[in-house]
Amino acid sequence: MLYLTAMMHQRPWPTLARRLATGWKIAHRVALVAFAFLPAATPAQAHEIPQRVAIRGYVQRDGTTLRLLLRVPLEAMRDVDFPLRDDGSLDLVRVRALLPEAAQVWLVTAITITADGQAVPAPRITGTRVALPNDRAFAHLATARASFSAPPLGSDIIPWQQLLFDVALEYTLPSAHATLVLHPDLATLGIRTTSVLHVVTLNGTERTLTYEGNPGAVALDPAWYQTATQFVHTGFGHILGGLDHLLFVCCLVLPVRRWRSLVTLISAFTVAHSLTLGAAVLGVAPGGLWFPPLVEVLIAASIVWLAIENIVLPEDRLASRWPVAFVFGLVHGFGFSFALADTLQYAGGNLVSALLAFNTGVELGQIAVLAAALPLLWVVRRYAGAGRERLVTVVGSVLVAHSAWHWMTDRGEALAAHRGAVAWPSLDSAFALGALRAALLAAVALAVALALRQILREPRRPVVPGTPNFSE
Repeated sequence: MLYLTAMMHQRPWPTLARRLATGWKIAHRVALVAFAFLPAATPAQAHEIPQRVAIRGYVQRDGTTLRLLLRVPLEAMRDVDFPLRDDGSLDLVRVRALLPEAAQVWLVTAITITADGQAVPAPRITGTRVALPNDRAFAHLATARASFSAPPLGSDIIPWQQLLFDVALEYTLPSAHATLVLHPDLATLGIRTTSVLHVVTLNGTERTLTYEGNPGAVALDPAWYQTATQFVHTGFGHILGGLDHLLFVCCLVLPVRRWRSLVTLISAFTVAHSLTLGAAVLGVAPGGLWFPPLVEVLIAASIVWLAIENIVLPEDRLASRWPVAFVFGLVHGFGFSFALADTLQYAGGNLVSALLAFNTGVELGQIAVLAAALPLLWVVRRYAGAGRERLVTVVGSVLVAHSAWHWMTDRGEALAAHRGAVAWPSLDSAFALGALRAALLAAVALAVALALRQILREPRRPVVPGTPNFSE
């Protein structure tokens, strides 16, 4: 206020009036520009990232042509100013010109296909359409392909967030026999994306892939060696990321000081979990929702059991407990099968190769962990001093038992949540078949255990006085 009074005394009135008028015009123009941008902010707020996005697709190879059909929610096409009617519904006529551009920005650039390791050129967009939420065209490949020739929607009044967006892409392959790998990167369409991709062969057979987010590289028709390489990496990564399995192995070998006992224990554990892993893949394991939580509880309980044995039993008995390793290995095999089941769909027709390769990856991971843990354990025992090796075993087992006990109680609560879902089975043919499979698995496990007993039994050799014993 003082400043305005001083200005009135220092400058003549006409000059001051002109300056005020000029300032008012500038402020008025700034306000008009600001209000001009407010309507543009409304569509941007409407184009938020969807919480859940369901993607459905078909991929079919026909000689040197690869066709890919995709269906995604229209609201996943963000940053596109869809023309709306006065009632807020989508203008289905004017939107047709925007669909190819939306497909190019959000779908074509997010999908890469390689043939024999080389990227295939960008595809041609052969069809785009908007579909109603109850449209069933993508239930089958034939109806999905025919839907792009059907008349487009006309005067339907429906909120644009509920509509579906169908796209047909066509890739030109360098060879009719090239090995094709799909690299979808569609997780950016939503906060959580679920994809169902149908891979159709020339003879009409389908295999369905279901995955969350981005699956990585997906071989459309993998050879056995491609499957083997992939699943060796999967098994190796699973054992390194499975802390409970690693603690079980470490707790198993913690009190062992002889190489023969070490090999015996690891062999028994390996044979056992390989047996139940293969049985679960072949469908012998129970399919109830309660079974995976039960297995997780038993895995934690097996670690607690081994830790308690390490604390209370003498070391001469701990070195010969391969039957315990075998029994718990059967349980851990079911745990491995849960991880394998999620990725087995990428094996194509190479089920045996995937199973053997995954198991090989698990064994390589165990060997890598033991190769790092055993020298460290030797150093700790060396610096602990003579007579304190037993203390190293007890302290290590107490630490392991503490973590495993918490796992067991937490997983027990998860298992208790499925208590109401467990019902008495019906005494029918399905129950009889399941019981027969379980009995067969038990018989095979018993036979394998008896065979291991004969193989792992240490031969009794007469000891001649004065002759050194090299069995240690």
